[in-house]
Amino acid sequence: MSKETEKTLLIVEDDAGLQSQLRWHFDAYNVVIAGDRESAIAAVRQHEPAVILQDLGLPPDEEGVEEGFKTVQEVSSISPSSKIIVVTGNHDYENAVRAVALGAYDFYQKPINTETLDLIVQRAYQMYTLEEQNRKLHSQQTSPLNGIIATDPQMLRICSTIEKVAPTTVTTTLLGESGTGKEVFAKAIHNISPRKDKRFVAINCAAVPENLMESELFGYEKGAFTGANKQTIGKVEVAQEGTLFLDEIGDMPLPLQAKLLRFLQERVIERVGGREELPVDVRVVCATNKNLEEMVAEGTFREDLYYRICEMVINIPPLREREGDKILLARHFLETMTADQKSKVTGFSTEATQAIESYPWPGNIREMENKIKRAIIMCDTKHINPDDLTIEAVESFSINLRQVRQDAEKSAINRALSMTDGNYSAAAKLLGVTRPTLYDLVKKYNITA
Repeated sequence: MSKETEKTLLIVEDDAGLQSQLRWHFDAYNVVIAGDRESAIAAVRQHEPAVILQDLGLPPDEEGVEEGFKTVQEVSSISPSSKIIVVTGNHDYENAVRAVALGAYDFYQKPINTETLDLIVQRAYQMYTLEEQNRKLHSQQTSPLNGIIATDPQMLRICSTIEKVAPTTVTTTLLGESGTGKEVFAKAIHNISPRKDKRFVAINCAAVPENLMESELFGYEKGAFTGANKQTIGKVEVAQEGTLFLDEIGDMPLPLQAKLLRFLQERVIERVGGREELPVDVRVVCATNKNLEEMVAEGTFREDLYYRICEMVINIPPLREREGDKILLARHFLETMTADQKSKVTGFSTEATQAIESYPWPGNIREMENKIKRAIIMCDTKHINPDDLTIEAVESFSINLRQVRQDAEKSAINRALSMTDGNYSAAAKLLGVTRPTLYDLVKKYNITA
């Protein structure tokens, strides 16, 4: 095996004798030597080493540690995934801890014991390899639609539905809580439709004042009202041959709902102040976080419009109901945001991962995105913790398969006995087990019928 294909180990050390000793000892590695901060930074940029062995006492401050600290900080910012092992004096524990806080992976105190140092370096390589594999795994597209990060079965079914709906002209309404990504799904419908090369035009029905909504949608003629100094086309015309996304359709004023219905039925519009009917070819996608059926019953949403826009309804589940998607999305945001902000943060602590999984995320994906952005800014180490996220694990979290299986069995037995009014024969039949097996399970879990 050539040196080029071997693991690269960067040794940052100004002592020539120690350089030679370490190069000889780590002969199985592709060893790169740097004697000061400047050459260390250059070596990191050139070789991208997985592991760096660094002395804290570097020139021109061989007797101090400030130059070493600066090196740790700069290397961490340039290559946050590299594992830095700082080598300190025998009584420099405080400096070693400070170096770890600045981004170092581990530390080793002189005098050097080669066997111990071997173990530390090997462990650093193993951790680097695991993190690289993890990054590659989670960077792969997990859903069939670009822009949608999901592994949850119900989310994948939604993706499949969107793939079937997109090529058609059917009016589609996306239902879901605020922050669940309804506009992302609307764009996905547009991007895989025959209209993908035309405009995707979005309008938030809750953000436009009621007296301006009609002109915003349909445009207006010159002189239609005070301030109308020229003819202006509306969002519907702008979206010609493309997709019109009506976000928060549940907030559309009742008077305008009738005009929207006519547009959807006839596919013609009239500008405010105009008399000419203008034909339009637009795909319409709607979204709302409100219960439209209840609004129809209350009389705040037209029933005929409801049936017109709900030719196809897709319910987007809240993040708390998406199995496996919380940490997947969190890692996606972390990866993209750290790259944008050139942050040294490389991942989440175990406690943060558990908090992410157990937290209910009432603000859904939008809340997660905001909290992770804040955490990256506030984090002082390489791993984000729950305090950085300003969340706590609100319930005990366990991924112990045996415990999960036992909880499921107990729950199923209790339900079966309840449904059969304590009849063991009927409950066993319902559960698909023999009666002796059911007796054994009841005894095992100390269940009272």
